[in-house]
Amino acid sequence: MWRMMTKTVPVMIVNVGYRSTNYWVVSAESSRLLVDIGWPGTLGTMKANLKKMGVPLHELRYAFATHYHIDHAGLAEELKREGVPLLVLDIQQEAIPLMKTWTKPEDRYVDIISEGNVVISCEQSRELLSQIGIAGEILHTPGHSDHCASLLLDDGSVFTGDLPPEGYAFDNPIALATWKLLRERGATRVYPAHGPVRPMDATPGTW
Repeated sequence: MWRMMTKTVPVMIVNVGYRSTNYWVVSAESSRLLVDIGWPGTLGTMKANLKKMGVPLHELRYAFATHYHIDHAGLAEELKREGVPLLVLDIQQEAIPLMKTWTKPEDRYVDIISEGNVVISCEQSRELLSQIGIAGEILHTPGHSDHCASLLLDDGSVFTGDLPPEGYAFDNPIALATWKLLRERGATRVYPAHGPVRPMDATPGTW
């Protein structure tokens, strides 16, 4: 299913987030990837925000969660039922069933099932992304949780989920090592899950 398109084009990035969480749509023309997926039980809000930003739901080729906490992946199965495949890294699979333990009945969380998931390794991510016109890769980026991952585009844009900001991670050697890796791989502009977009080397307190 993911060998239909090989051309890469300049990407457009829009934020369809809500409840203080950013959800990023990375678009190569009409081929789009949703980075982080939404709170459980909020499909109506997600649809409304996609429509507001001019993103047709059927053009989402995949939904990808930087990690499996409910504000980042709680809407995954509901979006799958709308026809959006869930893109999962192999290192993330064990975290998926654990997410339910953090939900309450009023969250209306729908269990993520394995059927319909597209599971790949980080090493396979560049090929898959190229098939939907996006030049980049997905990297394992621990520091917030062990299964965290970031989307790094070849233009330097990096989608880091809840990775602690480098300027505040002085006591988190795993996060600092992850930021070092991202810098070495060419990251220049950070699209976090919470807070504003910022340059990679922005000074804490200026954003």
